[in-house]
Amino acid sequence: MQLTFNNLNQIWSYVFTETLKRLGLNCAVICPGSRSTPLTVAFVQQIPVIEVIPILDERSAAFFALGQAKATGKPVVLVCTSGTAGANFYPAVIEARESRVPLLILTTDRPAELRNCHSGQTIDQVKLYGNYPNWQTELATPSLDMGMLSYLRQTVIHAWECCQFPNSGAVHLNIPFRDPLAPIPDGTDFTLDVEDFFGGIVSTPLPITNYQLPITNYQKGIIIAGVAQGQNPDQYCRAIANLCQTLQWPVLAEGLSPVRNYANLNPYLISTYDLILRNQQLAKELTPEIVIQIGEMPTSKELRNWLIITNPQRWLIDKCDQNLDPIHGKTTHLRISITEIENLKFKNLEENKYLQKWCTVE
Repeated sequence: MQLTFNNLNQIWSYVFTETLKRLGLNCAVICPGSRSTPLTVAFVQQIPVIEVIPILDERSAAFFALGQAKATGKPVVLVCTSGTAGANFYPAVIEARESRVPLLILTTDRPAELRNCHSGQTIDQVKLYGNYPNWQTELATPSLDMGMLSYLRQTVIHAWECCQFPNSGAVHLNIPFRDPLAPIPDGTDFTLDVEDFFGGIVSTPLPITNYQLPITNYQKGIIIAGVAQGQNPDQYCRAIANLCQTLQWPVLAEGLSPVRNYANLNPYLISTYDLILRNQQLAKELTPEIVIQIGEMPTSKELRNWLIITNPQRWLIDKCDQNLDPIHGKTTHLRISITEIENLKFKNLEENKYLQKWCTVE
């Protein structure tokens, strides 16, 4: 399905709310206001999958949302306009932290050029709630670029996860919008392939204990072993070797990865991938359908650009609660250790021509 948009804020807000819907959001509490119009319209368009509840008073709305989240155990979104509106959420944000209740706070804001110049209804909303949120950031101003839309999607996913892991609590996103705020034509003409763009979103249980990766339908898979300084490198490398031999996938190991020091364990180790991917024809032939990334992304620019261009489904395995995806791809972060990978369920796959191709060029 393809959707065409004629307003920049409209597509930005659609990506925001559609991502949340696919992650499993059920309820959004909205305090009406001018600057939050794009988000309000987008959330209303997600009815009935997302229940949208308007409450005029911000303090009352915040505690109502807190109660909803506490009753359901699921994150609830709370939206307000710019200025002092968000300050009224502060007591509920503190309570969310102390009670470990998942809240996603969305304060809309004026763009940077309208701050610190008495433009009206403007305060410093960045880090408005001090150290009480689990995580907080200010989003980029809406931009009509696929890379930026991917950044938005992945940032929303990360925010959703931070509401719940490692402990539930509030997450604060400050979201600037430029005029026009109403969904009227602004010269934008953009078509989005919905299923292609959102198809990689997977709502995973948090914390993850035993998860079935939907990887057996793919013929072209690779494992990327990034920078890692594990306390037990032998155990770490054996776990990767076991995974690669079970899946029959090549392992592209970062130069600083201990995997290279245990090459005897891994018959499918690829160490020259940076050089291989400089060959455009080979890079095209080796396009993966799915990637399992272990730890941080390797430093190779060739590898990063290749992943941006090919845009495969990626599963990132690392216990870290930070965002480890600098290229904002179709990434699902499984917050487990590679040494716990045996707790996940895999089927043995037969060796394929794709693996043989990698081994040959290596």
